[in-house]
Amino acid sequence: MNIIVTGGCGYKGHILIPKLLDKGYNVKVVDTEWFGNFLKPHKNLSFEKIDVRNVSKNLFCNTDVVIHLAAVANDPCSELDPKLSWEVGSLSTMQIADYSAKSGVKQFIYASSGSVYGVKDEDKVTEDLDLDPISEYNKNKMVSERVLLSYQDQMLIQIIRPATVCGLSPRMRLDVAVNLLTMQALTKNKITVLGGEQTRPNIHIDDITDIYLFFIDNPNYCGIFNAGFENISIMNIANLINDRLNVPIDILPSNDPRSYRIDSSKLLNLGYKPKKTVEYAIDEIIDAFKKNKLKDEDKYYNLKWMQAKVL
Repeated sequence: MNIIVTGGCGYKGHILIPKLLDKGYNVKVVDTEWFGNFLKPHKNLSFEKIDVRNVSKNLFCNTDVVIHLAAVANDPCSELDPKLSWEVGSLSTMQIADYSAKSGVKQFIYASSGSVYGVKDEDKVTEDLDLDPISEYNKNKMVSERVLLSYQDQMLIQIIRPATVCGLSPRMRLDVAVNLLTMQALTKNKITVLGGEQTRPNIHIDDITDIYLFFIDNPNYCGIFNAGFENISIMNIANLINDRLNVPIDILPSNDPRSYRIDSSKLLNLGYKPKKTVEYAIDEIIDAFKKNKLKDEDKYYNLKWMQAKVL
């Protein structure tokens, strides 16, 4: 099977690509490599170092599956240059979907976001609720979803709305909640919580990448699926870290109103079972730091790196 992964050199891609190769797939990674490339060479792995805004139709010939991860990731980076965010996001998604359909791609898996729901009061935020995106990033994801759903009669479309991802990756991110707060505790000997009562869904990076594999193996499970298994308040995340590192927690006001939970019963009812937890992510980050395998560096913060190296 021939698979294209856009954004394959990102946080999730560095965990997903080796799993795809282990299953015997031929994988082509399409990525600008803004944040580097730490993937190990493999006979079934090839690269197109190209911006997704500049892909050609020929790129998708003889491709069975497209896994579309590429995006200007997170709210602050999208707000930094909204035009770039929309070009890399929805506009490129439309072009890639069109090229894929015309090239005979059978299956298209899209990495959306659980944040498309916006602020919700419901205890169970399911896939059938209205979307109320707040930021440019959230709006981009919503529009991309709608673009892809228009291709349902030409390809098998599977849209995954992940929770906030946590855990280790060779292309690490320290600007996502669990990873960020754990690194604060390790390097600053305290945790700074903004607000704290906001509830956010979480998913371990091994689980979200396994979910993409699950959908490759189950191409007929089409539609939209939430993917998040632990709805935890920011304060509770800080307390889990504090249980291990025993550092003070400073609470400051927050101007971020987002508080949402996602319900992933639809995915669980298909037979997928999560394997790892937020606590597992905290423990592995602490262990990697103490073994000098992980440092607090600017390249692990998307906004800092884009300001310094990209824009």
